[in-house]
Amino acid sequence: MARIHREYHLTDRISWLRAAVLGANDGIVSTASLIAGVAAASAGRSDILLAGIAGLVAGAMSMAAGEYVSVSSQADTEGADLAREKRELAETPELELEELTNIYIGRGVEADLARQVAVQMTAKDALTAHARDELGIVHEMRARPVQAAAASAASFAGGAALPLLVAALAPLSALGWASPAASLLFLALLGVWSARMAGVRSLTPIVRVVFWGAVAMAITAGAGALFGAVV
Repeated sequence: MARIHREYHLTDRISWLRAAVLGANDGIVSTASLIAGVAAASAGRSDILLAGIAGLVAGAMSMAAGEYVSVSSQADTEGADLAREKRELAETPELELEELTNIYIGRGVEADLARQVAVQMTAKDALTAHARDELGIVHEMRARPVQAAAASAASFAGGAALPLLVAALAPLSALGWASPAASLLFLALLGVWSARMAGVRSLTPIVRVVFWGAVAMAITAGAGALFGAVV
């Protein structure tokens, strides 16, 4: 009996990994920036925690709604393309077969063989063949709005909880720098995790995440100190 060789590809993670990394990064940066800004305005701990919790809840809901709406738009576009392709296959099957043949020829397959492949692919599942080879729509890359929204909201809440925990435990006098400093460490760990999940062995993702997080927190803390108010 022949053994079945199964391969697991990193692209299988794309549908949720992007949303999860974005949510966690935004949760850490926005909440740490908010805490730094409020602390720089000489607010008390209760005000700082209240602002942080409000930012966590509002941010998680905003991320979920934003991801759902944006990914739903992608899903709508894919659905419209597939519906049009299905209609064209029903109305002009010979033209669609010729189109598929030319796609394979353009990829380097000899004309006669390309025709045979196109005929066989059409006989098996014409819509899937055109979706993959003409439109570039494959199952692993399909838009999944609910999955993206859930991953984004959960990761934002998890990311935001980290600087909030520091704000609750660190001395108030050191909060202006303790929360941002700890958050830079959290961002570095996020960069390591995202690089591993993406199959990348490089410091670039880590440096990128930490650098832009530091810039965002510095600007917010500066605004809080400058205006002496909650931002």
